[in-house]
Amino acid sequence: MDTSPAWDSRFTSLYTDHYELTMLQAALHSGAAERRTVFEAFARGLPEGRRYGIVAGTGRLLEGLASFRFGPSELEFLEQTGVVNGATLARLAEFRFTGDIWGYPEGEAYFPYSPVLIVESTFAEACILETFVLSVLNHDSAIASAASRMVSAAAGRPCLEMGSRRAHEEAAAAAARAAVIAGFAATSNLEAGRRFGLRTVGTAAHSFTLLHDTERDAFRAQLDSLGSGTTLLVDTYDVEAAVRTAVDLAGDKLGAVRLDSGDLVAQAHWVRELLDSLGNVHTKIVVTSDLDEYSVAALRAAPADAYGIGTALVTGSGAPTAGMVYKLVGRTNDAGKFAAVAKSSKNKINVGGRKHALRRLDSSGTATHEVLGVGRLPPKEPHGRPLVQQFISGGKLLPGWTGPEAVARARRRHADTMAELPAVVNRLQRGEPAIPTIYA
Repeated sequence: MDTSPAWDSRFTSLYTDHYELTMLQAALHSGAAERRTVFEAFARGLPEGRRYGIVAGTGRLLEGLASFRFGPSELEFLEQTGVVNGATLARLAEFRFTGDIWGYPEGEAYFPYSPVLIVESTFAEACILETFVLSVLNHDSAIASAASRMVSAAAGRPCLEMGSRRAHEEAAAAAARAAVIAGFAATSNLEAGRRFGLRTVGTAAHSFTLLHDTERDAFRAQLDSLGSGTTLLVDTYDVEAAVRTAVDLAGDKLGAVRLDSGDLVAQAHWVRELLDSLGNVHTKIVVTSDLDEYSVAALRAAPADAYGIGTALVTGSGAPTAGMVYKLVGRTNDAGKFAAVAKSSKNKINVGGRKHALRRLDSSGTATHEVLGVGRLPPKEPHGRPLVQQFISGGKLLPGWTGPEAVARARRRHADTMAELPAVVNRLQRGEPAIPTIYA
C-alpha cells in the first residue's frame, strides 16, 4: 500500500490565489507576459500605534522559491478544474524563477513604504509569486515585530517562545523562527528547532503533577530524570508548599521554579523571598500565563528571571499581519523602454519606480530618517547606511540567506538595528513611526 503523503506540508506552488494564474493566462494572450517588471513588497503604514516593524520570513521565502514548481499533481488539478487553458498549463510546467530578488535583510527594521522585497523579472514569473511572498512576509514580520517589542520590554531578561498550541502547526514553526530572529532566547517547538537550528526548551505541565499521587512524587520523578537544574512548576496546588517541597528535594541546586497563574508580580516577589530564605539564592523564577509586552513591562519591577510567552506572540500581539502589499512599480513597454507605473487612488498611495533605500544616521549613529531613492540610489551621506541587499541573481540563490546560519545572522542584525534606532522605539505607548520616510 502506498503510504506517501498526498501533499507536501512544507510547500506547494498552489498556496496561491486563483487570479494570479488567470492574469498569467491573459498576459500570455496579450503578449505582455514577457515584459520585464519590478514588483515591490512594502507596508503603507505600521499597525496602529506601532513605531517600527521588523522584517522576517525572507529566508523561508527564498527556500520555498527554490522548489516553487508545478508538478504533475498541481497541473492535473488546474486542468481538471479549468482554472487555466492548455497553453498556460504548458508554461506553468516549465516554470523556473530566473530573475533577481533584492530586499531588506531579515532582522532589519522597516517603516512605511520601505521596499522590504524587490522582485525583478518577467511579469509571467513575478505575478504568480504574489500570494506566496505576502503570506510569508506578512505573517513572519508581524510575529517578529511583536517579539521585538516583548524583548525590548524584557530589558535583557530572556524571553521563551511557547505559542505552538495557539497556532496552525506550520505557522507555529515559522513563528518560533521569527521570534528568535527578534531576540527570543529559545522555543518550545521541536520542529522549529530541527528545521531552523533553534535552541529548544521545556520541562513539564500541570498534567504531569496531576498524574502522580502527590506533588512530591511528581517533583522527585522530574528531578531524578532531568536533574536538579530542571524547572519545577509550582502552582498546581499551593505555591508556598510546592516551593518548600522543591527545595527539600533538590536543595540549593534547583534550577528554577515556574509560576503560571495569579498575580505574577506579587507572587514573584514573595517566592523570591521564600527561595532566598531557604538558601536557594541562585534558583531562578520563570513566569508564564498569557503574557504580552505590556505584562512583561509590568514584570520588570518583579524578580522574574525569564518570560514564557505564547498566545500574544504567535498572534502578533494585536497585529496578526504586517499589512504588506505587493505592487507593480515598473515595466517595459513594447519598445523595451522601462517606465515607472503606480496605482492611483485617494486612500492607497503608491509611488512608481524601483526603490533604493538607506537609513540616515546622525553623528552619534542614531537613525533619523528612512531615505528612499526612486530609480536611483539616494545621494551619499556621511553617516548613511544602505539597506537593500541582493538575495537572488539570475534565478540563483546567493549564499548566506537561508538555513540556521541565516537565522543567527538575522538575530545579530536585529540587535544592531535596534541599537541604532532612537530610544522612542522602547516605548510601548502608541505613537508615530520612530523615524519618518522621505524621498530624495
